[in-house]
Amino acid sequence: MLQCCGLESSRNTHGLLRPEAEQGLAGVAHIIHAGDIGRADVLVRLGRIAPVTAIRGNIDTGDWAKHYPDTHAVRLGERSFYVLHDLQELQIDPAVCGIDVVVSGHSHRPRIQTIDDVLYLNPGSAGPRRFKLPVTLATLEITPSGLRPVIHDLSRTA
Repeated sequence: MLQCCGLESSRNTHGLLRPEAEQGLAGVAHIIHAGDIGRADVLVRLGRIAPVTAIRGNIDTGDWAKHYPDTHAVRLGERSFYVLHDLQELQIDPAVCGIDVVVSGHSHRPRIQTIDDVLYLNPGSAGPRRFKLPVTLATLEITPSGLRPVIHDLSRTA
């Protein structure tokens, strides 16, 4: 069993890594951050929890962000993940490419949807509250029988 998480930006932290998010990620095997990191130290802190796969979002423009790609494919367990910031910029057909999970951010709207056997996961935003949307992150359990995504609402304590 493997658990991984995406902060909106698995998506956006926008430079803020809440203690609630750190607690929510405790024990995961891998963290995926789908852009809008905001500051390099966010990834350092996340890296203390678990290995991190991160891509650049539209606010990640500083020198520190230049070595992060716009998209990234990663294999975790027996599953293939494709990470990008803005789902509207998806330029591949994940089903044709054998992708199991597409992780995106940008909209700040949490989403779990399966299309053509591909899981589309937007963890929402665990950074500053935006647009009256909840403060969220997601975990994804990978088991032999399938994928179990869960959106965690941190709003109650944020």
